[in-house]
Amino acid sequence: MGKKAWRKPTGLGARRALTSVCAGILAFSLVVIARPQAPSSVYKAMGAVVSIDPNGFTVQTDSGTRLAVLLQDNATLVRVAPNQKDLKSATKITAGDISVGDRVLVRGHISDDQKTLLATAAIVMSKADIAQKQEAERAAWQRGVGGLVSAVDPVASTITLSTAALGAIKKVMIHVTKDTVLRRYAPDSVRFDDAKPGTLDQIKPGDQLRARGTRNEDGSEFAAEGIVSGSFRNIAGTVSSIDISQNTISVMDLKTKKPVLVKFTADSQLRKLPPEMAQRIAMRLRGGQAGGPPTGAGPGGAAPAATPPAGGPPSGGGPGGPRPGGPRFGGAPDLQQILSRMPPAKLADLQKSDAVMIVATQGTASGGVTAITVLSGVDAILASSASASQAMFMSPWNLGGGGPGGEEGTQ
Repeated sequence: MGKKAWRKPTGLGARRALTSVCAGILAFSLVVIARPQAPSSVYKAMGAVVSIDPNGFTVQTDSGTRLAVLLQDNATLVRVAPNQKDLKSATKITAGDISVGDRVLVRGHISDDQKTLLATAAIVMSKADIAQKQEAERAAWQRGVGGLVSAVDPVASTITLSTAALGAIKKVMIHVTKDTVLRRYAPDSVRFDDAKPGTLDQIKPGDQLRARGTRNEDGSEFAAEGIVSGSFRNIAGTVSSIDISQNTISVMDLKTKKPVLVKFTADSQLRKLPPEMAQRIAMRLRGGQAGGPPTGAGPGGAAPAATPPAGGPPSGGGPGGPRPGGPRFGGAPDLQQILSRMPPAKLADLQKSDAVMIVATQGTASGGVTAITVLSGVDAILASSASASQAMFMSPWNLGGGGPGGEEGTQ
């Protein structure tokens, strides 16, 4: 079988699935499938099969390199399921059972140029099994809960979450245990692929959080199996300059009165509200702002709901299912429903002095933030009042229709 066109997997679904298995079974597997050799000659690599070759296969490793794997005649090949923690239930397979897209952990002797591995053993996770696991976990995230963190109790291991429900704000108590998988978005990325293992003490009021697990009957409490959280930035202001060649704009932040450099990527979502729609939203917001912004909204408004991709928390409008619900008209409008009906805009469509509302990463010391969602044509909304524009952000914005929602990931 010749080499096939291949697209590097960008999500954590396949990578983390095999990684979690290998973390638990690596020591066991080294005993079971080891061959006598000098310890220094043992080489291990993990990655995805990109082509099947006459004497083995080619792997795109997780470190980004390609490795030709040649199978010894007596090589031990086994297949494991994504949820296996050891090799007790592993199934012996042959080289013919390995396919493009499978995840593998291989070990053996590496060539001097580090490009060829003479494999003595391989642990394989099939592409189909990974996809089935991702689908199950996607459904679990969809049944989960997401919103704005209003309080954290490290002693009780609980998180109080403010969620939007039928135009009102509902409080949900999230219970965290030692088995809860915690992940944290990177400050300069909205990709679930870049999220790192996190801890409870990293989660702060004002953060956005999404959890999968089991809720009680009335929905007031939630036992979390997996949590992803992050701090994001909301910017409302006017465009002061546009650099299409660098995919950046400079925005004068109305809150800080300082310019902010906003970078666009392929994952950034840009939409423009028609004037009549902006007027209707502004009127709705003025009518529903008596109480000010929802409880828990920090300076600059609440951050977007951190909703990673298929296998991770679901995104809206793309793989992963429907967009998470938010306040409906009568309170703060559900911007995700509004945006999902609008065609995407381009950076070239923006003009100097345009009013924009931006959900972005927190940014790093190197400067600038990365746009998640940019909404232009919002002059009437920003003019309605600061609290009204803040209230809009309480709707659990998703992290972008064409970016994270298209990634793969699993817990």
